Amino acid sequence: MLDDEVDVSYSQIYVKSEDASPFGDMGDMFGGQCNGLCGAAWQGTLWLVTGLFYGRVGFRVEVHDERPDVDEGWEEIVEAPYRPVGSASLVEWGGGNSWDLGLADTDYRVRYSASGMDRAADAHSRGDDEPMIDRYLLQFWPCPPEPDRVVKQTSPAAAYWHKHVRTLPPPALSDPDEEVRWKAELDSWGELGETYRGRDGRRRSRRGRAVGRRTAPARP
Repeated sequence: MLDDEVDVSYSQIYVKSEDASPFGDMGDMFGGQCNGLCGAAWQGTLWLVTGLFYGRVGFRVEVHDERPDVDEGWEEIVEAPYRPVGSASLVEWGGGNSWDLGLADTDYRVRYSASGMDRAADAHSRGDDEPMIDRYLLQFWPCPPEPDRVVKQTSPAAAYWHKHVRTLPPPALSDPDEEVRWKAELDSWGELGETYRGRDGRRRSRRGRAVGRRTAPARP
């Protein structure tokens, strides 16, 4: 589907659905999650974090009929739930190039794998005539919604983002119908669903508008 180099800015690239509502900041996308590399808290959108701040990274997208095996050759691996809202595309920051993903209107599991994040973060940017530093793999397959998780973490760069997003407040749900759907989803997760509830009883939702917006601090 896609196996090329893509441009990233501010360590970001996205999957966006044509009918998804606009999000505000990192709190909208990552609030309530345990992984800080693939933000899936805003319906129809994914915020993907890269090690490189500015320049071109290697990027591959795959869509599978069933769960692919985990490739332990990658340094960082996370998973999250995703459902498109209309046609979904991989989109560069600031409305740059985009690639249609051909996803159906159904629930998916997405796995985001990365290698070279530390070296890329240290380099900060990459010139056109310089060798590739970091690369990424984004995989989709049909799957009922499950909580996001960190499958593998080896680099300080990834550890930083995982730690940061766990301080973000969970999004709140403003749609009454979505309240009912989300409660049923949590109940179906059983004990796993409890990981999406704060000690004060607030939901840790994958969808909706954020409670209090925060931007990510600069990485040391």
